[in-house]
Amino acid sequence: MCSMPSKTPPPTPPPNHIAAQAAMRLHAIYRHLDWRIIPAFWVLYFLCSAVRSTPGLALTMNIKQGDDLESWVSTGLALYYASYVVFEVPSNLLMSKLSPSVWLARIVISVGIIGTAMVGIVNAGGFYALRFLLGLVEAGMWPGMTFFLTLYYPTHHIARRIGYYFTASQVSAAVVGLVSAGFQKMNGDAGLVGFRWMFLIWGLVTLVVGFSLLWWLPDRPLIPGETRKRSRWTSWLPQPPPVLTGEDAELHYKDLRRAYVRRNWTMKDLGKVLLDWRIWPLIVMYFGVVGVGNGVQSYGTVLLAAINPSFSGIDLSLLYAPIWICDLIGILTVTPLSDKFYKHRALFFSVPTAIQIAGLLIATYAGNSLADHWGRYVGILLVGFGLGPTVPITMTWTAEIFQARHGEVGVAAASALVSGLGNLGSVVTTYALFDGWAADAHTHPVYLGSMWVMVGILMASILASWVLTFALAMVRRKGGGGEEY
Repeated sequence: MCSMPSKTPPPTPPPNHIAAQAAMRLHAIYRHLDWRIIPAFWVLYFLCSAVRSTPGLALTMNIKQGDDLESWVSTGLALYYASYVVFEVPSNLLMSKLSPSVWLARIVISVGIIGTAMVGIVNAGGFYALRFLLGLVEAGMWPGMTFFLTLYYPTHHIARRIGYYFTASQVSAAVVGLVSAGFQKMNGDAGLVGFRWMFLIWGLVTLVVGFSLLWWLPDRPLIPGETRKRSRWTSWLPQPPPVLTGEDAELHYKDLRRAYVRRNWTMKDLGKVLLDWRIWPLIVMYFGVVGVGNGVQSYGTVLLAAINPSFSGIDLSLLYAPIWICDLIGILTVTPLSDKFYKHRALFFSVPTAIQIAGLLIATYAGNSLADHWGRYVGILLVGFGLGPTVPITMTWTAEIFQARHGEVGVAAASALVSGLGNLGSVVTTYALFDGWAADAHTHPVYLGSMWVMVGILMASILASWVLTFALAMVRRKGGGGEEY
């Protein structure tokens, strides 16, 4: 009687092969998440940026016909940031307690309503009220998106993701600038001047997209096997399909276990975040780069007109767009490198910030001859390139530090504080500089004081990034050389 040969079990793959397979699977999971989350963030940020930036363009639209927006825009721009700063932290903390996806959709719907209502402004009071309301309802959007990413991605991989959707602001500025040329051609159609058509169309599109986000954005991830509980207040809302299921959800949970732990934070936890010294250098960094970014965005056409007063309104709109194309190029080239070498955030922040300083000096001092006009314009393009990666890097560094130290409430509160208090830089550049500084329009070179204030706050941002780097290194050495922030 012959015995059957026993089956030889398949060879066990070597550990390094298993690790490589798991890494490839995780890479595919994060790419899948990218396609579900990043396009939605890109669209919502594009439209909210469009609604926010239109008054700056309205300053020079159809100016020869006398149909431009009145000069009270600078105060309205500052009121937006005033309410944005005040309500930033409460909005982000509410988002951490409620459904993040529904809260973001609510923000976009509200922005669409306010943007559409701007078509009816007839005096300074109405404009001021709507700009204040716009800041109130939009507060929490930018730090909220950073908080949302930390629910799905490791913090040292989110700079490029923030950069991907941050390009929406730059593309929005370029597109809004280009399209404003078309709205100027519609001046007087159906009894509306060009800038009112601009407010109406952008507001309505934003409103429609805001409602679509209720079906588009996934909610916070659940531990595999857990079911989502709906309260009677949210049971009527649409339930978007889960972004990950089965083995993918299991593997994502194992890789990002920290993000699934939803701690019910207390005021004591919040107090620890607010008293953490690490937040102040980040606020200074954000203050400088966001202040310059929003100053250039709000007064880009005014700067271009100062370079060459013979530019028409359409010329200004067309020359405004490439600034933000350069900004986009800066984002796409620098933010992936800052993630790859994430231990050197200060370096990848400082170099683009220094490029902004160089651009501002060129735009100010290149000369006044016809040939020099284009040299000064190149300076503004350099500012655009340098602006791009600095904001995503600052927000990523904030999430890295505060998630490791304080968990979910750390990311929610710190990102909101950095964004909120940092946006005081925007109040400075949109209210106190350029049109808000009457005597500065008559200096030689023009706006000399405004340009030097922006150079100064950028220098402070660079200094803050290196102070934070050296302080963190000292803390790690005292703690035994670990990587904990």
